[in-house]
Amino acid sequence: MEYFVAKHSVVRTIWGKADTVLFIFAGAAAEFALNKAVDWLYFTGKLPADPLARLFSTVEYARKIVFAERANAERAIDTIAAIHGAVEAKRGMAIPAWAYRDVLYLLIDYSIRAFEVLERRLTAAEKQEVFDVFARVGRRMGIQEIPDSYAAWLPVRQEHLAADLEFSRFTADLYVQYRKHLGPFRFWLLRHGQRLVVPPIVRDLLNLGTTSWVRPILPVYRHTQRLALGRWMKDSILPAEYRAQIQALDAEPTGALAY
Repeated sequence: MEYFVAKHSVVRTIWGKADTVLFIFAGAAAEFALNKAVDWLYFTGKLPADPLARLFSTVEYARKIVFAERANAERAIDTIAAIHGAVEAKRGMAIPAWAYRDVLYLLIDYSIRAFEVLERRLTAAEKQEVFDVFARVGRRMGIQEIPDSYAAWLPVRQEHLAADLEFSRFTADLYVQYRKHLGPFRFWLLRHGQRLVVPPIVRDLLNLGTTSWVRPILPVYRHTQRLALGRWMKDSILPAEYRAQIQALDAEPTGALAY
C-alpha cells in the first residue's frame, strides 16, 4: 500500500504526537488571527462562532492527510479545494492566492517549530522532508508559486510574514473568542505556548512578550509525558469538550476523512 507520507518519515513523527500537534495548533491560532485574509473565515461564520473547533478541524484534517493512503489523501485534498471553491462562488470573489500560500506555509513552519520546541533540532534533510510533504499538498490543490526547496522557501516565508499580517478588528475579536472558549487559565497557557513557537513578527504584533514560564518546565514535562503524571497534567489543561479528540492525536488516525 502506498501512503501519501512514507511510514519512516519524520513528518509522521511530528504529526503523530498530541503535544506537538497542540503547539502547531497554538501557532496557527496566533497567525490565523493576524492574517489579512482572515475575513474569509469570518464570511462563513464558523471561525468566530467556535474558533477552537474550526482551527482544530484544520489541524486535524492536515494530520489525517499525513497518515492517509495516497489515493485517499489526494481525494481529501481535492475535497478541500472544492470546499474553498464553493465558498468563493458564494461570496462572488476568489480567495487571494497569497492567502492559500500563507496557510500552507504556516503548516510547514509550525510543524518544524513545534517539534524543535518540544523534542530536538531537525536536520536540514528533515526540514526539507517537511517542506516536500506540504508542497505536494499545495500543488495538488493548485496553489501556484510554491518554491522548489526548503532553502528557497525560507526567504519567501519571511516576505509573506512581513506583507500579509496585521493586527485588525478581526484579530482582537478572535482573541476575545479564544478567551471565551478556553477560559482565563487555559487562555493564559495558550499565550505562553504561543510565545515559544511563533516567529518574532507574530509575537510582536500580538504583544505576546518573550518570557514564558512554560519554557523551564518543558524538560520536566518531556520526562513525565508518558507517565500518569504527564497524562494528568495534559488532561487538567484541556477543555473537556476537546479532551477525547486531543488524546486521540497520540494514535494514528483511522476511518474516513471528513472536513
